[in-house]
Amino acid sequence: MTASFEETYVRELQALYAQHAEEEFASWSQKYMRDQFAFIGIRTPVRRKIMKEFMKEHGLPPREHLQDVVLALWELPEREYQYAALDLLNQAKKQLGPADMPWLTSLIVHKSWWDTIDVLSPHLMGHLFTAHPELLETHADSWIKDENIWLQRSAILYQLNYKAKSDEARLYRYILTQASSDEFFVQKAIGWALRQYARTNPSSVQKFVDTHELKPLSKREAVKHLT
Repeated sequence: MTASFEETYVRELQALYAQHAEEEFASWSQKYMRDQFAFIGIRTPVRRKIMKEFMKEHGLPPREHLQDVVLALWELPEREYQYAALDLLNQAKKQLGPADMPWLTSLIVHKSWWDTIDVLSPHLMGHLFTAHPELLETHADSWIKDENIWLQRSAILYQLNYKAKSDEARLYRYILTQASSDEFFVQKAIGWALRQYARTNPSSVQKFVDTHELKPLSKREAVKHLT
């Protein structure tokens, strides 16, 4: 039986990654990530280099196979394969559109942790929400109210790289929706989003922080670089 495209593509990547495994670094990485995931043990600079070489040799998966490849990588136990999936998505993001949102959203809620969310939200979802603003009402507006903290974090962080193009009203509305959250990763996201926006509009952020009740962690992070 002939192997599918995604099976062959992923198998080639697994063979390459296996050549660069470091058991000691894998153990350290697993502890650093609070034993949430197994690791092969590939240091980030090495992983980026070999992924670049891999894509140069094998190319991006064709559009019709992209979803299958990404989901196959997402199912593998070692965390480096989720990072590989994110690398592929970042390269292919201009090919993605509204029809891809269901399976892309599944990446947010499956094997969720800050390391994948903080790439998916500002880099991938941030791009899609700019290219297709109608998705904000159908997705981001519901994520911020969802019980899943990673959807909440994604809604808060998608504008992280928008700078002057930030939708301030939406950013502040999302933050206030979850301002009382006791979840560390939500509080941290609020502070990070405000700190980043303060680089563009410090007076607005200072006023917002001064006039609204935020959790101590969120406030501390928000004003870190404000004088």
